Amino acid sequence: MSTQAQITVLGLGTGDEDQLTLGVWKKLQSAAKSQAALYLRTEDHPMVRMLDSNQIPYQTFDANYVAHQSFEGVYESIAESLIQSAKDSSTEVIYAVPGHPMVAEYTVQLLKQRCPEEGISLQVLGGESFLDQAFLRFGFDPIDGFQLLDATSLSRYALNPQMHTIIGQVYDTYTASDLKISLMDTYPDEYRVVVGHSLGVAGAEQIIEVPLHELDHVKGYGNLSLVWVPKSEEDEVRYRTFGRLHEIVQILRSPEGCPWDREQTHASLRKNLIEEAYEVLETIDEDDPEHMCEELGDLLLQVMLHAQMEEEIGTFTVYDVIATLNEKLIRRHPHVFGNNKAEDADEALVNWNAMKAEEKRKKGIDVTKQSVLDGVPRDLPGLMKALKLQKKAATVGFDWSELREVLGKLDEELVELREAIDNTSEEAAQDRLEELGDVLFSIVNVARFLKIDPEEAIAHTNRKFIQRFSYMEDQLRLKGLSFEQTGLSEMENYWQEAKKVTKLR
Repeated sequence: MSTQAQITVLGLGTGDEDQLTLGVWKKLQSAAKSQAALYLRTEDHPMVRMLDSNQIPYQTFDANYVAHQSFEGVYESIAESLIQSAKDSSTEVIYAVPGHPMVAEYTVQLLKQRCPEEGISLQVLGGESFLDQAFLRFGFDPIDGFQLLDATSLSRYALNPQMHTIIGQVYDTYTASDLKISLMDTYPDEYRVVVGHSLGVAGAEQIIEVPLHELDHVKGYGNLSLVWVPKSEEDEVRYRTFGRLHEIVQILRSPEGCPWDREQTHASLRKNLIEEAYEVLETIDEDDPEHMCEELGDLLLQVMLHAQMEEEIGTFTVYDVIATLNEKLIRRHPHVFGNNKAEDADEALVNWNAMKAEEKRKKGIDVTKQSVLDGVPRDLPGLMKALKLQKKAATVGFDWSELREVLGKLDEELVELREAIDNTSEEAAQDRLEELGDVLFSIVNVARFLKIDPEEAIAHTNRKFIQRFSYMEDQLRLKGLSFEQTGLSEMENYWQEAKKVTKLR
C-alpha cells in the first residue's frame, strides 16, 4: 500500500538561533536522521550556519533565481520542483523558508494551492516572523492598526497614513528607490521613515531613521531588509487623502459645522457648480497649472457637497458615486478592459456609444422609440448645445454635404435677418430674435464643418477683445485721459495699435 506524498514547510525565523522554535529544530534534526530531503529556498539566511555546524544536509533553490527573470518565475519553478520531488520520493520532503511560512512567502501560497490538486499532503510549521522582530525593535503596538505591504508590488492606493506600515521585500537600492517614489505620492519628502536590516540578528542588526527622500541613500539592503513608515495624524499627510476630504465636508454640513454650508440645497448650489466649471475652463485657457489645481478642487467640492446631501438622507454616498463611475468606465471601455479592439478614437467612440445603447436596453428603454436628439442636456450653453444637436442629426444623414452649402445657408439667413431688421413693425421683434438665432445656428454649422469648437472660437475672441481693450485703457491712463475725453476715431487708433503690439496667449 503506497503512502501519500507529503511536503512539510518549516519557518527558519528571522535568523536568531535562540528564537528558532523547538518544534522546527526537532524537525530539522529528524530530517538528517531519516535522510528526508531538506530544501531551503535560499542559503542566504543566518540559520544556515546552524545547519552547517550540526551537519544537517540540505539543497537550495538559489540557482532558480539566476535561471528566471522574474520573481514569479522563480517561485513557480520552486513549487514545481518540490511537488515533483514529493511525487518521486518515498520519504517526506521538507522545505525550509526564512521567517514564518505564511508571511510574505509566495512559494508556500503556491504549494497550498497546488498540493491538494496533486494529491500531496501539505503541513506547515510556523517560525518567528520578521513582524515579531519589527514590533519588538520598532516599538509600536500592532493593535493600533498596521499594514504589511510588498515593496516589489506597492500601489499608492494601498497606503493608509493613519496606520503603521511595514514594507518587506526591500531587496536592494533599486527597490528602495521605487518605493521612495511611491511613498512620496502620499507622504511629505521630509517624513521620517525607518529602515531595518537583519532585525533580531546579533551583530548584524541595523536600525536607521532617515527622511523619506533619502530612503535609497541607505546602504546594506538585502533579503532581511524592511521599511517602517510610522502612522501619522499630521494635517500635512492627511490632507492628501480622499477620506479626509469626505470627513471635512461631513463636518461642514453637521449641526456643529458652518451655517452657510448647512443651509445649502441642490438647487441653491446649482449656479455654483456651473461657475466653478467655467473657472476651471478659464485656467485651461490661461495655461495656468497652479491655478487649475486650485479650481479643480473647488469643482470637486461641489461634487462632495451634493453627494453629502444625499448621504444625509440615506440615498447614496460619494463612495457610491465613485463605485458607479469606476464600473461605468470599465464597462464602456471594452477595448481596454475587455476583448474588443479600437485602433483609433473613432472606433473607441463606437464602442462607447454601443455600450450606452446596451445599458438603455437593460433598463427597459426602447431605443428605437427614442429621438435621435435625446441625450443633449437641456441647460447647455447655446453654442455648445447647437453643436451637439447638429452632430446627432448628422448621424442619420440630416446634414449638408459640403462646406460651400453651409456657407450658402449662412448667406441666406443673413439676408432674412436684414429683412427682419428693416421691418419696423411691432410684430417684427420676434422675427428678429428668430432670424438672429438662425444666423447663430448656421455659424455653428460652419464651425462644425471646419472642425472648430464654436465655444472655443468665441472664447478665443473674447480673450483677444479683453486684451486689446485693456491696452487701450492703459494708453488712455498713461496720457491722463478718460473715455469721456476721447473720441471714437482716437479710440480706433488705439485699437489698431493694440492689434499690432498685443499677442494673445
